[in-house]
Amino acid sequence: MVLLAVMGVSGSGKSTVGSHLATKLGWKFYDADDYHPTENIQKMAQGIPLNDQDRIPWLWKLHNILMREELAGQSVILACSALKKMYRRILVSGRDAVNSQSDHLEEQGDSATGKVLFIYLDGPMELIASRLEKRRGHFMARELLQSQFETLEPPSAPENFITVSLEKSVSEIVSEIENSLQLE
Repeated sequence: MVLLAVMGVSGSGKSTVGSHLATKLGWKFYDADDYHPTENIQKMAQGIPLNDQDRIPWLWKLHNILMREELAGQSVILACSALKKMYRRILVSGRDAVNSQSDHLEEQGDSATGKVLFIYLDGPMELIASRLEKRRGHFMARELLQSQFETLEPPSAPENFITVSLEKSVSEIVSEIENSLQLE
């Protein structure tokens, strides 16, 4: 049983890569965008960046989904921006992450940070901006890309993550992730 979170800024390809990987592996797929409350969607559509107070209840909901699937023994892929280290902690540890001080959760090893493997889709803002220009029917205003990069805290040790360049085709990215997982 594996819990993956495909993360990155808006337009990095999280939903596309996550859904393709889930299909290839036969795992469940969740898109975090489907779980935003109406208020968050309205803010983003108006070009207003979300703050921590907007995101934390949404992240708790996503954490609960991951834990439900873990209890069911189901491997799952979640597409979620997870821009800040604190947001990734919430996905792993739920409400405990908000109440935690310093790096206490990371010191717990596999019982906390090792539970979810984050796949960080990394790429230059210019490439992602060009993708956003072509995207239709999404509530996220293109003007928010700069604020996403400003908020982004790329994962680092001791977080459980791999970084994948998004300057490749979707099939190449999916294959790279699959090879990194070393599934039996």
